[in-house]
Amino acid sequence: MLYPVNLELDQFEIVIVGGGEVAYRKCKNFLEFNKSVKVIAPHIRSHFLDSFYELENVVLVQDKYDERYIESSQIVVAATDNRLVNEEIAKYCHQHKKLVNVVDNRMLSNYIVPSYVKRGDLLLSVSTGGKSPALAKKISRELAVEYDDSYEEYVNLLGSLREAIMKRYEDVGVRRKLIKELISLDYEALKEESRKYL
Repeated sequence: MLYPVNLELDQFEIVIVGGGEVAYRKCKNFLEFNKSVKVIAPHIRSHFLDSFYELENVVLVQDKYDERYIESSQIVVAATDNRLVNEEIAKYCHQHKKLVNVVDNRMLSNYIVPSYVKRGDLLLSVSTGGKSPALAKKISRELAVEYDDSYEEYVNLLGSLREAIMKRYEDVGVRRKLIKELISLDYEALKEESRKYL
């Protein structure tokens, strides 16, 4: 059974082994969270090269897989088009207590990445435990419509108001009541209410 957790990636070295479409998508996901990534592959698709070669937070190494490339990493994505190479990467990672996502084999992975919707600090994730990624994507698309881009500002304002309430009131019950009332407001009403505190 999978345990849901949000990781602070700053302390981790991440390596993606593979230069195809899936590796490209995995790389884009990490970049969305401002994380540097090293990509290892003997052949890297041209649009991959065009998109990332100039970025400081992506290191592209055109070479075949070798253990030395993942020795110092903590998070590894095995995304080659060779099942045996992916299995070799998974075996090494399990032996050395590394997080590994094998894109073509859920059973060899000790972590998977859920489908998600990101609106600033609001992160909505959906997982079927690898059983139906298509369903997870469908639900994510529905959530993306429900929780549009305006939620980034909404969450930021809620965070500021929560801090102000925590400073102003010592009584835990009062804090909870006020914060609960705030989350029932739409964005315009929340902006109006914020004048009391900010």
